Amino acid sequence: MNTRIETLNPETTTGEAKELFNAVNKKLGFIPNLIKVFGNSPATLKSYLSLGELTASGNFSNKFREQLALAIGEENACNYCLSAHTAIGKMNGLSDEQTELSRQGISGDTKVQAGLQFAKEVTKNRGQVSTEAINAVKAAGYNDGDILEIVLNVVSNTLTNYVNHIAETEIDFPEVKSGQFSVLN
Repeated sequence: MNTRIETLNPETTTGEAKELFNAVNKKLGFIPNLIKVFGNSPATLKSYLSLGELTASGNFSNKFREQLALAIGEENACNYCLSAHTAIGKMNGLSDEQTELSRQGISGDTKVQAGLQFAKEVTKNRGQVSTEAINAVKAAGYNDGDILEIVLNVVSNTLTNYVNHIAETEIDFPEVKSGQFSVLN
């Protein structure tokens, strides 16, 4: 595969990367190209997998975490992650309209929308958010722990966004492009 960072072949990969690939394959039934890129650094791959486990163990539903991933992926213009989380979001109950709205930080649920907007602001401003932004997300019903959990989701998703930008990871999901919306236009 023609990426700027090698996409490892799971058939020929050995050692710790191979063990991690086997674990991902057992869990997902396949090894996404992002994982094959991460395999170049088992420490980075383990960090990514650990962040995924930590976000999953938090207070947010799978559906909301997918909405956050979509909002963050759109803010970071990561086509790989938008493609992956559009597919995974569908598996977690997001409609096409909810998917596209989430990418824009919009939801019919005011609390969800406040969380998405906050995640986008944290992403866009690299954590330099205003007191007003924090007050707005708290007014929508998020507590201090929830705010930190949103930041955890931003960090986890930004890691994948940046790796995909650097590697130019080949998209292995139905392709979605940043800034392009079909349902709402």
